[in-house]
Amino acid sequence: MTGAPLLYGRTRAEATRRVGHLKQLAGIDDLVETQGSARGARRLILTSGGGLTVEIHPDRALDVGAVTFRGVPIAWHSPTGFTAPGLSVNAETEWLRGFGGGLLATCGLDAFGPASLDDGVAYPMHGRVGSVPATVTRTEVTETELVVTGEVRQAAVFGENLVLRRRISVPLGGSSVVVEDRVTNESPSAAGHMVLYHANIGWPLLDEAAVLEIPSTSVTPRDPAAESGMVDWFQISGPVPGYAEQVFKHDFSGRGIAKVAVDNPGRDLRLTLAFDSATLPALHQWKMLGEGHYVLGLEPTNVDWSWGRAAARTAGVLPTLEPGESVDYRLEFHCGPSSRLAASNEGSAA
Repeated sequence: MTGAPLLYGRTRAEATRRVGHLKQLAGIDDLVETQGSARGARRLILTSGGGLTVEIHPDRALDVGAVTFRGVPIAWHSPTGFTAPGLSVNAETEWLRGFGGGLLATCGLDAFGPASLDDGVAYPMHGRVGSVPATVTRTEVTETELVVTGEVRQAAVFGENLVLRRRISVPLGGSSVVVEDRVTNESPSAAGHMVLYHANIGWPLLDEAAVLEIPSTSVTPRDPAAESGMVDWFQISGPVPGYAEQVFKHDFSGRGIAKVAVDNPGRDLRLTLAFDSATLPALHQWKMLGEGHYVLGLEPTNVDWSWGRAAARTAGVLPTLEPGESVDYRLEFHCGPSSRLAASNEGSAA
């Protein structure tokens, strides 16, 4: 974002002459859930003043839940909802009973993919970090942005001690979300480190008019179900009864800042996800176009692997962090008008 931020076409100084409090236009609300399976969990709501509303769940690793842009929902919500972490069971496939969807569900920090047993330690599906409550260290509206920071520690006696320090920012008057993570191994021993950022796109951004843009170096199917869909991995249909999920692995290694997008000219809406391929060299595409489970997962990851922690070690591809070592990750989600609609209109005018 360049220049001074604008709120509905006015600078902040000029906008505040027209309101009694900045919260009329933008701000951060801090709530605690009172009902159902989310009862007792914290939720932060960031309103940008530029048409973007972002919900953050501190008790789920500061992950990002519901997101709307100019009133249109962007992220898919699962049937479970965003449950309180006390209901989570970190075993086998129980992750699926607390996976609420949302714009960002973090998987890791020491495993993702199917559950496995590695060196006598059980690693549940998609790891444990997504059910770890964060210590929120900052919520602030500055002159230029809305900022939330926090720390998430995944640790065990005689086990891992991995710390995720997360910063989420939304430009004041803007339409983007920036997630900046640093993962540090604070144990005295080397630790396996696998992370996958599970971004979940839903209807109405995702529909038959949507165009998927993934300019990867190569794409490979995860399994036979995906092999059967290779010819149209990029096509988005309406909901299909009995649809079986397909996962495609995209190589972005050495590509600098990678960008993928879902562009819907019928809605005049576009979501772009940018990530640094230096630390996130691959993206997994979860194509799940079933009824109720109508979702597209765009999932940057630090290792192009689909078969769990134990198999990663056996294959020699398990990333590790030495004692005291850190690694940084950055993801940017940008909402805006459809680029394809604009191009079509320019072509018509010509």
